[in-house]
Parts: sequence; C-alpha cells; structure tokens
Amino acid sequence: MELWYTEKQTDNFGITAKITETLVTEKTEFQDLAIIDTREFGRMLVLDGMVMTTIKDEFVYHEMVAHPALFTHPNPRQVLVVGGGDGGVIREVLKHPNVEKAVLVEIDGKVIEYSKRFLPEIAGWLEQPRVEVLVDDGYMHIHRNKNRYDVIMVDSTEPVGPAAPLFERGFYQGIFEALKEDGMFVAQTDNPWFKADLIRKVNRDVREIFPIVRVYGANIPTYPSGLWTFTMGSKKYDPLQVDESAIPDIPTKYYTPRLHKAAFALPRFVEEICGL
Repeated sequence: MELWYTEKQTDNFGITAKITETLVTEKTEFQDLAIIDTREFGRMLVLDGMVMTTIKDEFVYHEMVAHPALFTHPNPRQVLVVGGGDGGVIREVLKHPNVEKAVLVEIDGKVIEYSKRFLPEIAGWLEQPRVEVLVDDGYMHIHRNKNRYDVIMVDSTEPVGPAAPLFERGFYQGIFEALKEDGMFVAQTDNPWFKADLIRKVNRDVREIFPIVRVYGANIPTYPSGLWTFTMGSKKYDPLQVDESAIPDIPTKYYTPRLHKAAFALPRFVEEICGL
C-alpha cells in the first residue's frame, strides 16, 4: 500500500509526496507538528498541515533569508532570527565571521527539540557558542529589545496561528525600534500567485516605516507555487548598491555573489503587486 502526504495549498490546489515513514506527529501547545520521510524530498517538517522545510530543498530558503542581508550590512555583529526553530537560518548566519552573536527566538520548543533529533543536517548548529536559543514569543522579544540588533530575520510560518502577529504593521515598527541606527531586517513574505494581497500589504506597511525597501525572490519547489518572496527593510544600506565583486565566496548551494542583485530582478506582475 502506498501512503501519500498532501498539502492543500489553496481550496483548489495542492502538492503531494509519497511517504516512506512517519517519524513523529504531535499536537504541541501551539500547532500540529509532524516530521515525515518522503521518497522525493527526504525528511520533511510539517506544521499545521504546511510544509516548512525538507532535506532536499531547504538550502534555498535558508540561504536566501540570511545572505542577502548579511552581505548588505557592512558589519553585522548582533543578529536575531525570529522563528526558524529548525535552525537552518542560524546555520547560514554562522558562515559570517563578523557575527558575534546569533539569537534564535522560537515560540514552540517542540520544533527545536524534534528538529535536533530528526533534522540534524539543518539543526546541528543550534548549540554553537555564538548562538543563544530562546523559547519565547518573538513578537514580545522584539518589543522588549530596543536598539540592539544589526540584522533581524523573520523566519515565520504563513500568517496563521502563532505567526499571525508577525505580519502586522506593529511588528515591523517594533523591528525598526529593535534595530540599531543602521540596522536592517528581512522577512519571508509568501508567494505572489496565491498571496498577492499579503505581499501588497506587507510592502505598504514596511514602506511607511523604512526608508529603503526591496523585494527579492527564489525558487523553492515545496512551497506554494514554487516562487517565493522576501521583503527587506533597511535604515541605511541598499542591497542593490553592494559591490558583488567584494562578496566572499562562502559554501552555499543556491546563493552566489552574482545572484545577490539578480534575485531583486522581479517578474513584472510581481513588481506590480509590490507597487514598483
């Protein structure tokens, strides 16, 4: 008998993958969590029925959250990751020697626990000495820490359940205040095929707060539509002004110095969604 997992990404569309083994299922304090092993994408973390990461394609998302911002800011020493309990963004942040401390704030400790156990390729860097892991509410952490961080990265689920406040204007205002005077942030902002209204709202809110706002994209096969966007807000530094010849060659599978600016070249319909 064949077993398949299906994520219903809209009322009329979904993706499906053949399951080889179910490793864990648990209803945590915050969400339904599962880790399954699939034939095509390997081990897969699923929260509330949505694919968060897989062994096969995780590097795209985690590299593209971390490196565009960290190679735009000239001296990122204090970095905050909100969400991201699987540890993939932290792994990429640690590839930057200038980073003195990377703080991970994840609201659901079970995500951290099971990621360490079943996704060591992704979560294996969470116990490094430069990392501080806090099981806490990222929204509240932002508002309790003013003028502290050089770069903030929001690695959230889609805007449902505990992640819903992370897409509100008040959260972006809190990020602005938690950043130093030349700080910047980046957040995943879903896909333009099914969530155009969300992208439009986020861009409007962030543009009201930050003087420099850029949107960029990446191809992530297991995320809805495969085309994913990220929104960057910066107080001072423009990712399009970075000298790509000065970007060091670090071990990556997706991000490259040439891709740094190319990722910001958006399809016209995405530009229109963003009001560009």
